[in-house]
Amino acid sequence: MTFEIFEQLERGGFEELSAHSDRRSGARALVAVHSTALGPAFGGIRRWRYLDEDGAVRDVLRLAQAMTYKCALASVPAGGAKLVLMDHAGLDLERAYEFVGELLEQRAGRVFSGPDVGTGERELGLVRAHTRFVTDPGPAGPGELSACTAAGVVAGIGAALEHLDGLVRWPDITVLVQGLGEVGARVARELQRLGARVLGVDVDDQRAAGVSGALGIELVSPSAQFETPCDVFAPCALGGVVHDLTLLRARCRVIAGAANNILVSTEHGDGLHERGVLYVPDIAISAGALIRGATFELTGERMPVAAVAARVGAVVSEILRRARAERAPPVRVAEREARRRVELQGRTG
Repeated sequence: MTFEIFEQLERGGFEELSAHSDRRSGARALVAVHSTALGPAFGGIRRWRYLDEDGAVRDVLRLAQAMTYKCALASVPAGGAKLVLMDHAGLDLERAYEFVGELLEQRAGRVFSGPDVGTGERELGLVRAHTRFVTDPGPAGPGELSACTAAGVVAGIGAALEHLDGLVRWPDITVLVQGLGEVGARVARELQRLGARVLGVDVDDQRAAGVSGALGIELVSPSAQFETPCDVFAPCALGGVVHDLTLLRARCRVIAGAANNILVSTEHGDGLHERGVLYVPDIAISAGALIRGATFELTGERMPVAAVAARVGAVVSEILRRARAERAPPVRVAEREARRRVELQGRTG
């Protein structure tokens, strides 16, 4: 490793980072548990082809921590975890996901998992055959997870615009949705229904064309996405979108989307704040699926999509209100409040 792993774990307050390999399938998996101070840890299964092991470790740690913060801000009695399955040419997917199920079962309810990049209904079904501690992709499960994430993002965008303008006139708003997968397409559709002008961008030309044809939205070239003027830039694909270069190129008033870890580092949130761009922390706005899924696993209740969206909108509004009062970057306020809640429970729990 090129960084001190135990120093990373201690500084970030992590409870566990473990590495697992399986000869039969070629699986190489990482399990990170950030905190169970508020309750059992929730986090999806991400399958991705990383450049190296360092990148996979950094990703699993950041994602697990973000899940804890999402739970804390949304008042969900749970903590954060993540499972990363490192994709490679020799990976036997069916056996690899069975192996993942065995890893979850070994944790006996300390960790619940679900969908993420590279892991959909089919893969969840394979995991489910070996553990009950994973989202049921069928009718017996929580359902509507993507719808809840998308509804929360739209509610959060509305809260951000209201924060800036006092009210939202959707026909006067232009939103550029980056990533037109299941969640991004839903975000685009709902914003269009509200009357906003919606632009779209996706690195997958076929997917972009399909969504554009279905919704009638204008497409933007990936190479021009950051220079395209808009009110809201909504990243709904992978994280790491805002970094040293894109920070200076963005031509929007608001950055708010469904992607996890939109900022490469918290300092980039400071940079956006200095430039006058309102960044809505992803740990506040992208918690819709977590709220629905964790609530279902903990109580059996399928929280209505509208109720999930209302909770996300309220969390975003409060974070932005406090950030304005403190004249501080919203990401700093959100992370500080999330840590405070976790630490408070850790002392009293």
